[in-house]
Amino acid sequence: MNTGQMHPGMHAIGVDLVRRLVAGQFPQWAGLAVERFPSGGTVNAMYRLGDDMVVRLPLVAGGANDASRERTWLPRLVPHLPTTIPEVLGEGEPAEGYPWPWSVYRWLAGENPEAGALSEPVLLAEDLAEFVAAMRSITLPGAPRAHRGGPVASLDAETRAAIEELRGIPQEGVDCDAATAVWEETLRAPGWDGPPVWLHADLMPGNLLVDGGRLTSVIDFGCMGAGDPACDLFPAWNLLPAEAREVFRETLNVDNATWIRGRGRTLSQALIALPYYRRTNPAMAHNARHVIRTVLREG
Repeated sequence: MNTGQMHPGMHAIGVDLVRRLVAGQFPQWAGLAVERFPSGGTVNAMYRLGDDMVVRLPLVAGGANDASRERTWLPRLVPHLPTTIPEVLGEGEPAEGYPWPWSVYRWLAGENPEAGALSEPVLLAEDLAEFVAAMRSITLPGAPRAHRGGPVASLDAETRAAIEELRGIPQEGVDCDAATAVWEETLRAPGWDGPPVWLHADLMPGNLLVDGGRLTSVIDFGCMGAGDPACDLFPAWNLLPAEAREVFRETLNVDNATWIRGRGRTLSQALIALPYYRRTNPAMAHNARHVIRTVLREG
């Protein structure tokens, strides 16, 4: 039964809790205004702190690992990237009944891009390709394994289960046979046989900030690490229109096998997300529907 809660085990977070956490651990910021920032994110809650900061708190236990990963790696990635990324200003610890590490970041201005409403899609495609290429070129040792960065076949059972679940939700209108055909083509594509590359691994529209149609920041690096370069092709189908999609591909010089895996990985993520979030996270469900339509139209 749907309880209206996005995930089981979510911790209740509110303005009063955030104020107490900040006052107890960062007294220099205790007098600043705290305001919930609406977000389509699925793992963290965000609260504006004054004008220049944001507090980011995991909603579930898995988010605590993401916070630790960002604290370790974001400062090391900054010199290698052409795009602004989050800066950790404070490392919060469990307190006040809140059980997980949390962080204070510098506030990054901008808006999330929306598929179908991009003012500069080709230029944005070039910006995204530049960011992805820069990530791939990083040679920092000791990279963690990226979330979703393993073989495509590791997603098979969950993807097929999602397709079958969507068969039982006819109002979503998903052509499940066509989705299965695209997924099976993905499984037949040659796997990545090169060394793992650095990835953001979660390039959703909600993790991108734009101004004047151009990419200004990439946020939420909780899934980052090394893996299959196909994992960072998500924007081709979750954001960019056809012409810009080709610019993105050409700029990155993506081979056919990697492109097929990237398309399949993006479709898999959407197929899994739609039945899970359709009643609890409108932004995620809306983008999942967009991806499914785009991939099946292309495939």
